[in-house]
Amino acid sequence: MTTEPVMAAPCAAAPRGPAAGGAAAGPSPGRGAARGPSRTRSRRTSAPAAGGEPFVWLTGAGLAAAGLMILALLTLILAQGAATFWPRPLVELRLRDGRTLLGEITRTERYRPGEEELAALPPERQTAIVRSGGFSTRRLLRVGNYDLYGEDFVWVPAHQVAAEQRPAGAWLIERREWGPAVGYVRRLLADGRPVAEGDDVAAQLGPRLQAAHSLIRRIRALEKGPIGSIHHGLEQARLQVRRAALRHGEGSEEHRRAAGEAARREEELNDEYRVMQARVESLRRESDRIRLEVAETRGGIIPERPSDPESFLLLSQVVRAYPANVLGFGDKLAIYASRWWEYLTDEPREANTEGGIFPALFGTLMMTVLMSLMVAPFGVVAALYLREYARQGPLVSAVRIAVNNLAGVPSIVFGVFGLGFFCYVLGGSIDQILFPEKLPAPTYGTGGILWASLTLALLTVPVVIVATEEALAAVPRSMREGSFACGASRWQTIARIVLPRATPGIMTGLILAMARGAGEVAPLMITGVVKLAPALPFDGRFPFIHPERSFMHLGFHIYDVGFQSRNAEAGKPMVFTTTLLLIVLIALLNLAAVWLRSRLRRRFSSAHF
Repeated sequence: MTTEPVMAAPCAAAPRGPAAGGAAAGPSPGRGAARGPSRTRSRRTSAPAAGGEPFVWLTGAGLAAAGLMILALLTLILAQGAATFWPRPLVELRLRDGRTLLGEITRTERYRPGEEELAALPPERQTAIVRSGGFSTRRLLRVGNYDLYGEDFVWVPAHQVAAEQRPAGAWLIERREWGPAVGYVRRLLADGRPVAEGDDVAAQLGPRLQAAHSLIRRIRALEKGPIGSIHHGLEQARLQVRRAALRHGEGSEEHRRAAGEAARREEELNDEYRVMQARVESLRRESDRIRLEVAETRGGIIPERPSDPESFLLLSQVVRAYPANVLGFGDKLAIYASRWWEYLTDEPREANTEGGIFPALFGTLMMTVLMSLMVAPFGVVAALYLREYARQGPLVSAVRIAVNNLAGVPSIVFGVFGLGFFCYVLGGSIDQILFPEKLPAPTYGTGGILWASLTLALLTVPVVIVATEEALAAVPRSMREGSFACGASRWQTIARIVLPRATPGIMTGLILAMARGAGEVAPLMITGVVKLAPALPFDGRFPFIHPERSFMHLGFHIYDVGFQSRNAEAGKPMVFTTTLLLIVLIALLNLAAVWLRSRLRRRFSSAHF
């Protein structure tokens, strides 16, 4: 081959160039020129900016900062929420002005006393405060007994405390009304006669309190069960008469017949009501027999109600009572568990700052499920049409832009739309057609869980549409073509090939929609959420599900307790526990959806043409 000598000649001639004679003095220019570009490339590639290291560290730092902030927030909520129901000791403080305070220490902080407060202190106290930089410490004491003192919490500066102790005879009593009571239990009375005094009260209080709670549960069961059904029957009888008057006119034969039947029905129901009411009164008299004499630190007694200061505390009004300073670890754990059980299963009391949260928990869960059932069909059908059927062009692009912009509309705007369209227009029309006898009292023409769920479905439908479109676009085109080649129609291909393999992506959109909808509050405030719902949207009375009813929501409960209660300090523990419960509920719903998505992904992962 003649090409080999020709190609090798320049390489062989390179050492014999003009710089060949300078090889002994130093590196030849040829060698330096040959190594120069490689050194330049090495310097360029080894520079941190060229490799992108600063940007990698910057993005990593951002991710770490975001993770730390989320972890700190969750840790704060978990610590505060989990510690809320742990029983604290009762501290008795004797102040220098002669007052005696008894309660739970909830918070300690440093503060700067004012000039007037410093002037009233002894010289040695003033000197100690000045040496500490002008700061002193104070503790927030939950003294309870709001019906007597008019306040739940008192700030106590450290320099005003003359003596401090934890008396063994101090009791904390959780009441159904007026909040907790703090004092010293003297006697347990039955029909005005003492049955236990002093240390014997603790031994007999447990069984007596369980019996009193049993009576209260029986009274509530009668009021919500038979008596509630009687009131419902009376209302239905009245509505039948009005319905006959609207359909056939006042004084018509049908109207007179309906009035006669209603009168007989009302007489029967009134007889039943008198029997049930007699049972309730008997149970109440039985529950009023047992009372508790509790002395407070000022020397008086804690009464049944402020209007009757000489009456002893009813045991049936006591939720829980215990000597806080003599409890063992097992006793504290039992109280902690009972408080959590009450919180999850009971109704709220004391303006939602105490008691349970079951109506809000149930309402949040039911609203989220209804919203998911409504948003999934709307979002999937809209995405199917845009991706599989609509002719791509300017109109479809405009619709996609509108959907994306809809995701940025403030949630309160959706709430106003839901109130105006769903409640007033759609609900008002339903009332005119189906429930004219109840007007002007609205049935569906006001806020309810149905309209709140539909409003949140509209709020979250853009998320489902976008996620569904992306999932449909991710299905390989070869699967569609293979289905068409086998003779399947477009709908058969979508139903049997495309949708099953896009379901994991659709579930992702639904998870995001659920997470956003469950935490929204602003639209719900004007479409159905209330501070306290007298009845759940689901009960044992036909038709069992009542979508027209108002409901309670955990998010609104947090807002109400944190910003609308008479005492922010009293509602602060409930804010943390409710926030913790809302996070846990959303996490459980998302985990269930993620589990379902994972199963669907594993099912269709190996199905390829």
